[in-house]
Amino acid sequence: MQERYYTQFMIAMVRGHLKRIGKDGVISRELLEKPLFELTEEEKNEIRKAAEDMELKLHYFKRSDRMLPRVHKTIGFLKGIYFESLLDVGSGRGVFLLPFLEEFPYIEVSSIDILDKRIEMLADISLGGIENLRIEKADICEQPYADHSFDVITLLEVLEHIPDVENAIRSAVRMARKYIVVTVPSKEDDNPEHIHLLTREKLTEYFHACGVRKLSFDGVPGHLFMIAKIGSDENE
Repeated sequence: MQERYYTQFMIAMVRGHLKRIGKDGVISRELLEKPLFELTEEEKNEIRKAAEDMELKLHYFKRSDRMLPRVHKTIGFLKGIYFESLLDVGSGRGVFLLPFLEEFPYIEVSSIDILDKRIEMLADISLGGIENLRIEKADICEQPYADHSFDVITLLEVLEHIPDVENAIRSAVRMARKYIVVTVPSKEDDNPEHIHLLTREKLTEYFHACGVRKLSFDGVPGHLFMIAKIGSDENE
């Protein structure tokens, strides 16, 4: 089980789900409240069996044989900097968030999304024992947090979905203290939810309009990868 799943987060989701829907009698109170790191393999299997009996969807927690290149590149960059807090915008089903939480278990993480079904799953993970994770339903365009609230903001496969992309970038710049990491598709595709093709030139234009000029670009298969450096020198 450990080799195929993000087991810790799967178990946390199941416990959080049971607490949220008021079915905490499905497993013992001890298994609901026991710190995740203290659970034995037998106890984890008991919790998973309860989830399977309830037909909960566990496939979101399956590990792929290889981390997505854009996720791998983002985590690689984060390993090379010092930061204490991160906001992940549009976390979806956790393609980036789950491996990030595993690599950085002591970073304070906030996640926002506008879809109830995504918020629900991630909120259950938090409720089930991942205490450094905070989940909120929020729109990045409305700048849901104060200026300079997070060391790092990640916008991974998000901006191409947002109608008011300029406002989304402006809000992110205001809320970030150190860095913004962006990935977007690098070419047209057939996804009807992708309403922008954000080129290097377009992203440069939007970030320059916000006073951010320290931009670095790279690529991974099918995607453009960008880091924006935010700092006092950017706002003078």
